[in-house]
Amino acid sequence: MHSYESNNELQFILEGTVKETGENFFNALVQNLCKAINTYGAWVTEYIPEEKQLRALAFWLDDKFVPEYEYLITNTPCEAVISDAKYVHIPDNVIELYPNDPDLPRMNAVSYLGTPFVDEDGTILGHIAVLHDKPLPEDQRITSIFNIFADRAAAELKRLRALKKLKEREEKLSRLIDCTMDAFLEFNDAGVLTLVNPAAEKLLKSKTGNLIGKNVRNLLTKDSAQKISVLKQQINSTNSKGNYLWISGGLQVIIAEDESFFAEASLSSYKINNNSYYILILRNIEERLKAEQQINDLTNTAYYLNEQIRELNNYDEIIGKSPLLISALEEIENVADTDTTVLILGETGTGKELFARAIHNRSYRKNKPLIKLNCAAMPAELIESELFGHEQGAFTGATKKREGRFKLADRGTIFLDEIGELPLALQAKLLRVLQEKEFEPVGSSLTEKVDVRVIAATNRDLEEEVKKGNFREDLYYRLNVYPIQIPSLRERGDDIILLAENFAKKFSAKLSKKIEPLTEEAKIRLRSYKWPGNIRELQNVIERAVITSKKGWLNLSLLQPENKTISQIPLKEPTTIKTHSEILDFERSNIIAALKACNWKVSGKNGAANLIGIPPTTLSSKIKSFNIIRDNS
Repeated sequence: MHSYESNNELQFILEGTVKETGENFFNALVQNLCKAINTYGAWVTEYIPEEKQLRALAFWLDDKFVPEYEYLITNTPCEAVISDAKYVHIPDNVIELYPNDPDLPRMNAVSYLGTPFVDEDGTILGHIAVLHDKPLPEDQRITSIFNIFADRAAAELKRLRALKKLKEREEKLSRLIDCTMDAFLEFNDAGVLTLVNPAAEKLLKSKTGNLIGKNVRNLLTKDSAQKISVLKQQINSTNSKGNYLWISGGLQVIIAEDESFFAEASLSSYKINNNSYYILILRNIEERLKAEQQINDLTNTAYYLNEQIRELNNYDEIIGKSPLLISALEEIENVADTDTTVLILGETGTGKELFARAIHNRSYRKNKPLIKLNCAAMPAELIESELFGHEQGAFTGATKKREGRFKLADRGTIFLDEIGELPLALQAKLLRVLQEKEFEPVGSSLTEKVDVRVIAATNRDLEEEVKKGNFREDLYYRLNVYPIQIPSLRERGDDIILLAENFAKKFSAKLSKKIEPLTEEAKIRLRSYKWPGNIRELQNVIERAVITSKKGWLNLSLLQPENKTISQIPLKEPTTIKTHSEILDFERSNIIAALKACNWKVSGKNGAANLIGIPPTTLSSKIKSFNIIRDNS
């Protein structure tokens, strides 16, 4: 290595770096720094505070570059430079002072010199350092040269960072302008277009190449062009309160000789090198109104769908394998992929909504919404609006137009739960939708057409309600095209155990509690209970049992069997096992025998349903399912 003592030689070396920028500058810097102060190595870095690492922008060691050099500052002489933001000079014995630095011995380091780069706000940007394989005593000439190079490196690093930020801002602004739905048109003081975004191309139905260089006045009617001229003078006046203006009344924009549109607009200005530029932002009001209507429709749909999610029973799926459940599921498979109206019958809590969802999800309408309305959960005066929608001002509180659930369910399915609670006044309107597939919103004289599949559900005996005058007979027949009877939980045998195990698994995971498998005693207790609240009650019982469980055992102490003690309940299942087919044959024969004994009367005090001990609706469904026909024998 050679020592450069004279100012002329130093000036020569400095000139070797002045001509370079960026990566080339840093490479030239470390090479010439080693030559200037006659050291073994030199490097310039960028600091990464999140990782407490230094990344070398250039590293020259033993007459060659060290590529991609990164290292943690902990236990290195650079740590004091970065952490304390100070100049550090170690003239000798650097390895002894930093024995935990693994790189120093490999570099044959003896002495070290380093200083930080600090931004205007005090942030550490990086540092520059040299090391030598010989002692490096204090020398004012070396210190001066080192500081000159350090200042030059800091300035270049700041310049590169500022350039990077500027480039990122420009790219972000470009993406913002290109992605916006508004048309951006930049023009100069003469009105010549200098920049347009993709939205402007779409709005003006013209390519950028055809727009750039065109005068903005040619895109506007005469009155609108004059308005722009006046606003340009206003925005440039000294009395203007800002460099942007909202254009009151908008502008009339010309697309073609016979095509134009009215646009909301704003104008802003800025200067570059004393040249004025203007940004005209346009938005087609018709597009906005269309978008607002779409947003309103989607908002209403989202509202109803979220409402359904909140009201969903916590049954993850239809669980069970009892004959009655299998029979109901077969009915679903038969009717699902049709447009037939379905009436789901069953006691409260049997999961009628879940069966409705199963029908919808197996139909060709499954990619369209399933909209639900519980006819018993809403005041009678609001149900009509909920079902059919209303116009703005149709009644007090109707501040804007709202789509009804039939409209939201168009090409999908609507599920009318508790249909027996629907007011008589609305039953005629529902009948019309079923027959004609049309309705009028509240406050409107316009007829709307819909294509909706209707699934209704009830826990009432609608035949009795018809006799009492509470339900229209013609509507009942329109709904009862395909009835499906959902069995009560007490009719489903060991399905009770399967459901209980499923609920226990779900609630134990939710409550982070370990639950042991059901004991035989617990199973007997669950089977012996009559479950008046059906699956909903079972779910609540299991949730409570998980919450109050001790040492992993479900607490079913509050669940008492009716008219039996647990000790009287057999622990073993009957030894005679029948096949599914044998069970169905027995059930069919039993129903026929009961009907004959009651002279084919289904309901009432002396009816077959009362004799067998099941609801009349359940018996009617089974008669249809088994295709039982009166033989008059």
